[in-house]
Amino acid sequence: MKLDRLLAIVVLLVNRGRVQAKDLADTFEVSIRTIYRDIDTLGQAGIPVVTYQGASGGIGLAEGYRLDRNVLTDQDLASIVTALRSISTSHSNVARDLLVEKLSSIVPEAKNEDFQSNTSRFIVDYSTWTHPEALQIKLQLIESGMDQSRLITFTYCSAGGNQTIRTVEPHTLVLKRHSWYLYAFCHERDQFRMFKLVRMRDVSLAQEHFERRIIQPHDRPWQQEWVAPDNQAPLTLRFHARARHLAEEWFGIENVIPDGKGYYISQVAFPEDNWLYGFILGFGADVEVLEPEHIRVTIRQMAEQIVQNYTSSSQT
Repeated sequence: MKLDRLLAIVVLLVNRGRVQAKDLADTFEVSIRTIYRDIDTLGQAGIPVVTYQGASGGIGLAEGYRLDRNVLTDQDLASIVTALRSISTSHSNVARDLLVEKLSSIVPEAKNEDFQSNTSRFIVDYSTWTHPEALQIKLQLIESGMDQSRLITFTYCSAGGNQTIRTVEPHTLVLKRHSWYLYAFCHERDQFRMFKLVRMRDVSLAQEHFERRIIQPHDRPWQQEWVAPDNQAPLTLRFHARARHLAEEWFGIENVIPDGKGYYISQVAFPEDNWLYGFILGFGADVEVLEPEHIRVTIRQMAEQIVQNYTSSSQT
C-alpha cells in the first residue's frame, strides 16, 4: 500500500504542479506527518521533490521532471482497458480499439490469464435502447471536429421547441444522467454552452478550423453548476412498500427510511427540470411527493393531463 501511495503522490505532483500536504493527506486518508515521511522517502529514492513555503506554497517536483512510460503496472493497464471498452459500448472507435489491442499485447504471456480476468470483472454499458446508429453518427462527427479542430454546425431544438442554427467549436463530450452532451463554444451566443445530443440534428463538419480554448476546471458546468446548492431542489418522497427496492436502488438503502405506517421516506436533491418530473412520474402510483409543494402541484397537474389524454374521445 505504501508503494502504491508513493507512486500515486508522484503522479499527482507531475499532473498538478504543486499540492498542499493536507490535500494529499485527505486524498490518501493518512496523516500529514505520514505524507511528509513519504516525501522524505521519495527524496531518498532520487525523486526531485521540492517544498515551497508561504501562503501559496506546497509540495511539488523540480521543473521538467517526468515519469518513465514504463511506470504503468499490470493493474493500471487493466483499468485503462476496462475504461476503453466501456466507452466503446456507445461510441466505437478504430483507434481506441487498436489501443486496447496494443495495451493487451504488452502484458507478459504468463500474466495474460490474470489480465483477462481483471479486465472482465467490471464493465459499464453506455449503449442506448433507441436509435443507437443515429447517436453513433453524431458522436463520430463531433469527435472528428474535436480531433481536427474544425467547426461543426447543426440545428438545435430547445426544450421549449424553438429551433436555431448553431455553429460551435466542439470541446468536450459529456455523458451525464444517461444522456450525451456537447460542451462547445457557440458563435451565435459568444460563450460556452451545453448541447444535448438528442436535440441536435443535421450535424455536419464545417471547413473552417478553430484554435482550441483552454477550459479551466472551475469552468466545467457538468462538474460545478449541476450540483451547486442553488440548482438543487430538495425533495421528500414517500414510497409504497412494493417500490422500496426501486427507491433503495436509486437512493441507497440508508436513505430509505420506514415511517412506521407501512411506507418509506427518502429525502434527496436533484436539479429541477423536465427530467426530474419524468423521473418521479416513472414510479407511477408508488411514490408521492410530500415536499416541496410546488413540485407536488406540478406532478399532480401532469398526472391529471395524462388521465385526460386517456379519457378523451379522440379515438374513433
